[in-house]
Amino acid sequence: ERQAKLSCDALKVDGGASANNFLMQFQADLLNCKVLRPECIETTALGAAYLAGLATGFWKDCAELEKNWRVKQVFSPAISQEEREKKIKGWIKAVSCTFAWEREENE
Repeated sequence: ERQAKLSCDALKVDGGASANNFLMQFQADLLNCKVLRPECIETTALGAAYLAGLATGFWKDCAELEKNWRVKQVFSPAISQEEREKKIKGWIKAVSCTFAWEREENE
């Protein structure tokens, strides 16, 4: 958000990792926006089915498919700006530490 100078009101998530409540809350806290987890998180197969349905005319357009998306759980930011900045600094530090591992593996 800071680098791109964009704001995010909500982040829609899916896939296996979105089943992890801790991870979803962590994202909401760091991004300072709501994280919306849908009823159906297994979207790979669903996406294939949607594409097939669009190709065969079962659904007329993408707008019709959007009506099928329903939120199951909302994760809202629950930490202060001070705590958020502290956690972001820690995240950046942790990611920076991984660069040393990469260099060691390539030597």
